[in-house]
Amino acid sequence: MHYPLTLHVNGDTYELSIDASRSLVDVIRNELGLTGAKEGCDDSECGACMVLLDGHTVNSCSMLALQANGRSITTVEGLATGGSLHPLQRAIMETGGVQCGFCTPGMLISAKALLDHNPHPTEEEIRWALAGNLCRCTGYQKIVQAVQRAAGELAAAT
Repeated sequence: MHYPLTLHVNGDTYELSIDASRSLVDVIRNELGLTGAKEGCDDSECGACMVLLDGHTVNSCSMLALQANGRSITTVEGLATGGSLHPLQRAIMETGGVQCGFCTPGMLISAKALLDHNPHPTEEEIRWALAGNLCRCTGYQKIVQAVQRAAGELAAAT
């Protein structure tokens, strides 16, 4: 049986009809074509599927799409505006915080949520905010440096 679903993703509204058992990450990737969020562990352990739901991070692999009905979602694709990368996206590239890239969307979403709520985080606060995201390549230091750099850039812009 299919159910109606309205999603507000990255400023666009989508009207869908889906099976009740589909996860949010599956719908975002396969119905909306937004492939930034990855399905890594399918158990809310790795953070690769992280999105913002009404401004809060959620593991979209463990959430039914119908639970997001009518709510606002931001994926990594929604961070860039007007063809310009978000300072977090730019900083993670400039600091070498990207290796294979599988974890990067989740890291960026978690960092965005942190900076939205705490524009001047300490290194410990950054590490805590990223704790739900696993990376097998970088050792995290360059990712933390990228968040620090973006925080400084965003603070200077305000």
